[in-house]
Amino acid sequence: MMMEDKHKGKVHLQRQVGLLSGIALIVGTMIGSGIFVSPVGIIRQTGSVGMSLVIWLLCGVLSTFGALCYAELGTIILKSGAEYVYLYEAFGPIPAYIFAWSSTLVFKTAQMSIISITFGAYMAEALVSSDCGGTSPELLAKLSAVLAILIITFINCMSVKWATSVQNIFTVAKLLALLIIFIVGVVRIFQGYTDYISPSTIFEGSSSDVFSYGIAFYQGLWAYDGWNQLNYITEELVNPYRNLPLAILIGIPMVTVVYILVNIAYFTVLSPVEMLSSSAVAITFANRTLGPMAWIIPFFVCCSTFGAANGTIFAASRLCHVAGREGQLVEILSMVHVRRYTPTPSIIFTAIVSILMLIPNDFDTLVNYFSFTAWMFYGLTTASVLVLRVTHPDWTRPIKVPIVIPIIVVIASVYFVLAPIINEPQLEFLYAALFVFSGLLFYFPFIYLGYRPRIMKHITIFLQLLLEVAPSYYSTPEEELEEQTKS
Repeated sequence: MMMEDKHKGKVHLQRQVGLLSGIALIVGTMIGSGIFVSPVGIIRQTGSVGMSLVIWLLCGVLSTFGALCYAELGTIILKSGAEYVYLYEAFGPIPAYIFAWSSTLVFKTAQMSIISITFGAYMAEALVSSDCGGTSPELLAKLSAVLAILIITFINCMSVKWATSVQNIFTVAKLLALLIIFIVGVVRIFQGYTDYISPSTIFEGSSSDVFSYGIAFYQGLWAYDGWNQLNYITEELVNPYRNLPLAILIGIPMVTVVYILVNIAYFTVLSPVEMLSSSAVAITFANRTLGPMAWIIPFFVCCSTFGAANGTIFAASRLCHVAGREGQLVEILSMVHVRRYTPTPSIIFTAIVSILMLIPNDFDTLVNYFSFTAWMFYGLTTASVLVLRVTHPDWTRPIKVPIVIPIIVVIASVYFVLAPIINEPQLEFLYAALFVFSGLLFYFPFIYLGYRPRIMKHITIFLQLLLEVAPSYYSTPEEELEEQTKS
């Protein structure tokens, strides 16, 4: 009865995401535009086909190691929010707030914007080639990106089932596109086009610059980004003790194998020099091999980026939701729709910030300078595995990774934070760090001291009535089972 009184008038997110949808969220978000573009950056930095394939493999291994650490954390801390809740438990509220501040205003929303503008660029290219009224490609790209964000926002606000169904469909579509590329590559191999993947020449021209491999890792890890997405929605995952680690162990190795096979296929058609002169490797590949059906690949790239954007807003909105529920972002972001059980305010907020980031022409350059701080948070979160084993050795751990795995990820994270600063020190890195820590200017008056402007109460009530949302609470799987048994 006390539990019922405590949660009276509140709702919580429902567990509607199964294993297949969990795998689709990981795979569908990881496979965005990176595999269609990143091969150019990696071959430029490594200098050889062999070393580029090694980088793709190592990026997959590192992503798997990081995800395994997150699997341990996600099965002992069953709240949504990924890094935010893990940093909160291990290091306290301040690091968690800084992460929420940075991710909400830059990391996650910029990722959403970049994926959407890639979608928009391919749409604009198709529209311009169809003579769409003489409108500039740049404007068409941004309008298409905004339209994509609005459609995805509507779907995610309406239903979790709708959002996961979209994710499943577009994940199949992008895997089909990569399967086509792979099949063409296999045919080319049997036809004897193996000059660039022959064991005798595959490592010719490999770079000797250590820092160039660090940049290559950045390019590769961008293509693998999304390996932690499932941890953002743990509260909506059916049987998280089983499905979280299982989805990770299936999804990320699958993406790694697909990426390596697709890259091998690319090199059966393109030489490293030809790849470097291509702005979109997959399109060049299609134009040379698929003839009149070459349009299939740009179409599937649009599908791929749309699906990745859907997965990104699905996960990013949960970060806002959980941070709001913990009192570290405005209260309205913590609320859930009373009938649809979707975090509508946080979804809309994420969409608005993502659209605003489309306005400047060089926002992606700015994001590059923030990437090193993202790895700072990845490293800190992975270190949480080690910290929590010391501070809470009695916690039951359904998944317990070998201690060497988090140590490797932490060391790699330190390298990714320091490498760009040492290699090419620029003031922009300082500006990025200052922005990240400027969140403390808001933390102390509004969070630590608890100051709330009076007008916020009226704004919250107005938005709550407008959006039909109610305060939410966290419920463990065991508590939910108990509720179901009573009902």
